[in-house]
Amino acid sequence: MKKTIIVLALLLLTLTGCSNDSSADTVTKTDFYFDTVVTITLYGETDASIIDECFSICAGYEQLFSRTIETSEISILNRDKILASPSPDTLDIINTALQYSALTDGKFDITVAGLSQLWAFTSDNPAVPGNEAIKEALKGVGSKYISINDGSVRLTNPATSIDLGALAKGYIADKLKEYLLSQNVKSAVIDLGGNVLLVGSKPDGSAYRIGIQKPFAKRNESLAIVQGSDISIVSSGNYERYFYENGKLYHHILDTTTGYPVENNLSSVTILSSSSLDGDCLSTSCFALGLEKGMELIESLDGIEAVFVDKDDNMYLSSGLKKTDGNIITISPQS
Repeated sequence: MKKTIIVLALLLLTLTGCSNDSSADTVTKTDFYFDTVVTITLYGETDASIIDECFSICAGYEQLFSRTIETSEISILNRDKILASPSPDTLDIINTALQYSALTDGKFDITVAGLSQLWAFTSDNPAVPGNEAIKEALKGVGSKYISINDGSVRLTNPATSIDLGALAKGYIADKLKEYLLSQNVKSAVIDLGGNVLLVGSKPDGSAYRIGIQKPFAKRNESLAIVQGSDISIVSSGNYERYFYENGKLYHHILDTTTGYPVENNLSSVTILSSSSLDGDCLSTSCFALGLEKGMELIESLDGIEAVFVDKDDNMYLSSGLKKTDGNIITISPQS
């Protein structure tokens, strides 16, 4: 018997404590991009055209980065194995992916596109691929097959294709925040399918309260509350997209060595940082690395904190975080 479950990334994090803000000075808009729900909320007296421009920015990046839009730069690169004149954004995001691949010894790798397609976690009836098919897909996996020279990008292995799904939302969230700040927006919440980026503090000057999703909870239940301002909060977990086959759970975070879902004792990793792009890359990477190596990586990075959750819902906090008895998590002043 097979049971298929896909949890929308929007349920990764639950906004709490915002409902008391005056609706007269609040503008919220929701749409669907990057295969997920995007919600942006602006607080204070704000021109409505600003939030419309935010969604125009989202649409533009989707046309640039999507692997499924035939005219996107990523689709062209995957098809032709060369992108002679990539946009600055495409070049920037691919370079960032390569940096994180090097930082994590290949645990973060955008060349898993073929492998991800094989597993088809977003389909109506995903199934465990055959071992030989996985071995074949693995032949195209490896950041060493991405070459950047003289401003062009090449895929040097005909079996290689890339997917920016592991970092595109973070990249775009940072660009949205950059735009909002240029428009003198002082308080906002950017939520790209659960990648939450907070602009400033709440309108009354208090910190936002963001819930960390309890893995596999039947309802949108928070395991803990992060209290903070002007930070990014991004989670990755084995409860986002998964299915059961013969009683075994298979989730969407794939081991780039074996081709199968990562197996360790973690259920989720939440990254707190100033950059949503860093949070996106590190949440996936640290989940793949596991608790010990993942925490070691976090402790080596300035301005980055993390909450690791194991399969028994035990939480492990990096050294710059503190937790109260009420499961309120805050960043220590020295962080």
